[in-house]
Amino acid sequence: MGVQIPFRRELEFEYGHSDRIGPRIRRVIAHNPSPFTLYGTGTYILGNGSVAVVDPGPADPQHIQAILDATRGETISHVLVTHTHTDHSPGCALLKKKIDVPSFAYGPHGAGKLEEGVPVEEGGDMDFVPDELVRHGDVIEGGDWSVECVYTPGHTSNHVCYQLREDKALFTGDHIMGWSTSIISPPDGDMAAYMASLELLLKRDDEVFWPTHGPRIENPKELVRAFIAHRVEREEQILKCVADGVQQIRDMVPIMYTSTPEFMYPAAARSVLAAVEYLVHKGKLASDGPISLDGTYHLS
Repeated sequence: MGVQIPFRRELEFEYGHSDRIGPRIRRVIAHNPSPFTLYGTGTYILGNGSVAVVDPGPADPQHIQAILDATRGETISHVLVTHTHTDHSPGCALLKKKIDVPSFAYGPHGAGKLEEGVPVEEGGDMDFVPDELVRHGDVIEGGDWSVECVYTPGHTSNHVCYQLREDKALFTGDHIMGWSTSIISPPDGDMAAYMASLELLLKRDDEVFWPTHGPRIENPKELVRAFIAHRVEREEQILKCVADGVQQIRDMVPIMYTSTPEFMYPAAARSVLAAVEYLVHKGKLASDGPISLDGTYHLS
């Protein structure tokens, strides 16, 4: 649906087992492959001895047991959640039934929008409430590791990336994925916030990205620039559609997503809606009514 990254596995993996992918980094992949998760949710374990878990994943007891098996003889001191989609945060509740460990996140689902007075309908893990709130620039320290919290709203309003400072490695959740761009779905998803969060990464010193879905990204700034260019291209496609008399999102999607299977069109339409909302915000488009999937749009 977006920028396609040549896919490779930097290590072969087996579901239910941990791969050591760095001196302070291990990964356990949940068995939840799909068109939205690639080969599954990658849960990261940071440090040695006293460790942090990043994104414990879906509500899958077998995956939680795999995390516990991977850390046998160690202490899980922190659980860091990038955001509250159902393939990322529900594992917290299952993990808490096994061990007493605090969770850290920006807030519950929709937290960033709720702060702005924008209601968010269900669509994520509505049961998750972090034990500790994090904000941009916060530093969390553990045994042989420390992480910086990098607030990156856009994919969701509560999305946070975490930099393992010792390795300058950024765990990017779904803000940057390892094989395609993310879906931005209003009202919680916000294209203006997403673009600003991409620009933020260009100003940072991260040397490598580890996304929750997909392989390691060794050329982070090059990829971020490609993602920005892709979104600008989508905006230009929308403006051309409207100029050509295609004024509704349902008619734009088949024109814009020619290589996307039809079962993905509803998800694509959500991202087009986010881009339309952004174009209206920038004064390039206008709507005859509320901005919605069923709205009719024209050039300003």
